[in-house]
Amino acid sequence: MTSRLEQLCLDKGLKMTEQRRIIARVLSDSADHPDVEQVYRRATEIDPRISIATVYRTVRLFEEANILARHDFGDGRSRYEEMPSAHHDHLIDLQSGHVIEFRNDEIEKLQRLVADQLGYDLVGHRLELYAIKRGNQRKPE
Repeated sequence: MTSRLEQLCLDKGLKMTEQRRIIARVLSDSADHPDVEQVYRRATEIDPRISIATVYRTVRLFEEANILARHDFGDGRSRYEEMPSAHHDHLIDLQSGHVIEFRNDEIEKLQRLVADQLGYDLVGHRLELYAIKRGNQRKPE
């Protein structure tokens, strides 16, 4: 069965080796936003012959083809997701590293309003909220 990401690659005319297919499948099956090391670990569970260099090259290729979106959530690692078909924003839990995707119509309206008030037409944006789960804040010493 062809993964969504693999199909996008084929649609864009990318040559799909077996290792690229595995990497595409790993990325398509990811519910999180994995970094290259996580993709590598998951891919080598399927095919131990895949090198970290192959994963880096493939992820870069997919990103350049606008098949993958790269994010920097402030943890020093580039993290990836399939290029979203619908716009969404991210909330990043700073303690667990968990990334929550969300959409909020009020935020979308407010961003357009701010751009309009400044004399601009909004053509795109990326919103990342960094948060700590309520009740998990450290007490001052």
